[in-house]
Amino acid sequence: MLDTSEFILQALLEAGKLTRAEADKLVAFIRDKELGFDEAVIRSNIVSPYDVAVVKASICEYPFADITKFDIDIRQSRCMPKSVSERLRAFPLFIFGDIATVGMEDPLDLQTIDELRQVLKKQIDPVVCDAQQLRMLITRAYTLDTGAPEVEDGEDGEFDNSQEPIVAAVNQILFSAAEMKASDIHINPDDKKLLLRYRVDGVLQAQRGPEMSMHEGLIQRLKVMSHLDVTQTRRPQDGKFRFKHNGVPMDVRLSIIPTIHGENAVMRLLSTASSIGQIRDLGMPLDVSEAFTQMIHKPHGIVLVTGPTGSGKTTTLYTALNEINTPDRNIMTIEDPVEIRLPLVRQVQANPEIGMTFASALRSMLRQDPDVILLGEIRDEETAKIAVQSALTGHLVFSTLHTNDAIGAVPRLREFGVPAFAINNALLGVMAQRLVRRVCEDCRKPEVPDADALRELGITPSPDDGFVKGTGCPKCMSLGYKGRIGVYELLSATKGVRELIERQATASEIFEFARSQGMRLMLEDGIQKARMGITSIDEVRKLHATVEIKLAANNEDSFKLSA
Repeated sequence: MLDTSEFILQALLEAGKLTRAEADKLVAFIRDKELGFDEAVIRSNIVSPYDVAVVKASICEYPFADITKFDIDIRQSRCMPKSVSERLRAFPLFIFGDIATVGMEDPLDLQTIDELRQVLKKQIDPVVCDAQQLRMLITRAYTLDTGAPEVEDGEDGEFDNSQEPIVAAVNQILFSAAEMKASDIHINPDDKKLLLRYRVDGVLQAQRGPEMSMHEGLIQRLKVMSHLDVTQTRRPQDGKFRFKHNGVPMDVRLSIIPTIHGENAVMRLLSTASSIGQIRDLGMPLDVSEAFTQMIHKPHGIVLVTGPTGSGKTTTLYTALNEINTPDRNIMTIEDPVEIRLPLVRQVQANPEIGMTFASALRSMLRQDPDVILLGEIRDEETAKIAVQSALTGHLVFSTLHTNDAIGAVPRLREFGVPAFAINNALLGVMAQRLVRRVCEDCRKPEVPDADALRELGITPSPDDGFVKGTGCPKCMSLGYKGRIGVYELLSATKGVRELIERQATASEIFEFARSQGMRLMLEDGIQKARMGITSIDEVRKLHATVEIKLAANNEDSFKLSA
C-alpha cells in the first residue's frame, strides 16, 4: 500500500473507527483483490467511506465536503468529459469566476490537480469527498444530464454523445434506487418539471431527476423493457421486467397511468429469494416467534396474516414458506403478482382477464396434490370458502386479509359466509402486523421523550428505558432512520378462542379473552421496541394514531384499542 494509505489506517485506528483486526482484514483484502485503497474501502464494507474521507481530510489538511448536504448542479459535468472525471475520481462541485471547487478522493495527487487545471481552465480548490458518494454523483451527473460530454473523440478536444441518454437515465434511476434499497420508484410529470421520488423505508424521498424534456422518452423506454404497447398513452398499463444490480437480478413491477400532465410511472422493486431470511430475523418477540413457528409446522389448517398494503405481510408469508420448504413437501402458491421467486415452489400468477381468479386457480391447484398452499389474498366469499375447505381437507393454507388487527379476521371470514364451525376447525392463528422504521445505528443518541408523548402511549418511565433517536448522517440520508422492523400481534386459536368462535361470540368478547390469555398488541410490541432502542417514540406515536383511527372506523362489531 501507499504511505498515505498507511497514515489513513493509523488515523482510523486512533479515531476508533477501526479495530486492529479490521485494519488487518482490510490490508489483506487490498492484497488479495489487488485493489486501490478507496476501491477496497467501498467493496469490503469494513469501514465507512465517510469516516475514511473525514480522516483523510484531516491528514491532507484540505476541507471535507459532505456532498449529500449540498445541492450540486449536475450540469457542471459539461465542463469535463465523463472519461476524465471517472479516471481522476473528481467532479467540479461549484465554479465561481476563475475558481473551481473540485470534489476529489485524493487531493494530494498533484498530477491530478494539474490535469484538472488544464481541463477546466480554472484555479483548482480541492475538497475531500466520501469516495462512494463521489462516484455515485459522477455516474448520476453524466447519465441524467443530456448535455454532458460522454466520450472523448480524437485529438481535437471535441466530444460525442454516443451513449443513448434515455437508456442511460433509466439505468441510473434503477441503479440509484437499488443502492438506496428503495421499494418503489415514482416518475411523476408535473406542470413544468419532472419529479423523481424513491420510497425508502416507507417514506417518499425526492431526488434530482431528469429534465421534463426526457419524460416521454423515459416512459417509452420503460414500456419497451416491460413489453407494453408503446403506442397506447390514454389507458393504464401494467408490466414487469428484470435488471441486474451488482450481478444480482432484480424484478420490477411497472404501473403506468395517464394523468393531465402525461403518463405517470411507478415501479415496485421486488425482493429476491436471497433476501428472505428466517422467522427469527423478522423481529417478532420470542414467544410470538415460537408460537408462529409451531403454527406453520402443523400438517393442516389455515394461517392468516393481516394488515394494510405495505405492512410486510408478503415477507412474513414468504419467510414462513422458506422455513418449511423441503423436497418432501409440495408447496404451491397463487399470487397477483408473483413477487419473489422461490426454489422448489410452484408459483402461479393469477390472471382474472382470462378467468384465472384466485378461486378458479385454487380449485385447479387442489388437483395438483399440494401439501402447502399460499393464497396471495382472500378477497371474496368464493375464495374464502375454498381456502377454509382446503384447510379442513388436509392442506396447510397461508393467506392474507385486509383487516386492521388480528381479531378482525374472525368477523371478516363470517362476512364472507364461512360458517362458524368451519372457522373453528380450520383456523390455526392470525398474525396482524405493521412496519416501523429502525433508528439509524450510526447516528443514534439517547432521548428523553416528551412527558405528554409517554402519557399518550400509556408509558410509565423506567430506569431501564433505552429510548433513542437518530440525528441524521450520510448513511441514513440525514433521516435518522435506516431500515424497518415489524411490530406484531398474534391471535392463537386456542381451545378457549375456538369455543368463542363456535358460539359466534363478538370480536370484543374474543379480544377480551385473548388479552386475558396474554395476547400482546401491536402497540405494546412497538413500545417495547422503542424501550429497547430499536425504533423511536415518534414512530410508535404514528403507529398508535393509525391503529386508533382505523379501528374507530370499523364496523359495529369493532372495538377501540387504548394504550
